[in-house]
Amino acid sequence: MFGMTKARYTAQAHVVGGRNGHGRTQDGRLDLDLRQPEELGGDGEGVNPEQLFAIGFAACFGTTVELVGRRSALRADDVEIDSSVSLVPVDGGRLQLAVELRISLPSLTAWQAAELVRTAHQVCPYSGATRGNIEVALVVNGTPL
Repeated sequence: MFGMTKARYTAQAHVVGGRNGHGRTQDGRLDLDLRQPEELGGDGEGVNPEQLFAIGFAACFGTTVELVGRRSALRADDVEIDSSVSLVPVDGGRLQLAVELRISLPSLTAWQAAELVRTAHQVCPYSGATRGNIEVALVVNGTPL
């Protein structure tokens, strides 16, 4: 599947009906209705892919911040992240994702928190997947990086 590299973990999901369908993970732990948000003409009665991406990115980034903090002997286990995933119009009427991560690290100085987040952004798998493809804005303790 990925050449010679063996994956350490693979999530598997099955979706029927796209944005107005149903999705479930292979293990059955996530099983939900998918719906277009009202802002895009849907009924908003289910979860949409942008919400799932917002949770996934924030969870992965938060764990990465904690791990990088531990390696740097910094306490980062109080990290909290509010994530926003937007669909932004681009040329030709297409929509593109844009992400904002608002990271709170109250136990660190402003400089420590900013440096830790910069490093985490270089190693987080979600950051790597989005780098150079979409805008990802980082705000640390209220200050944009």
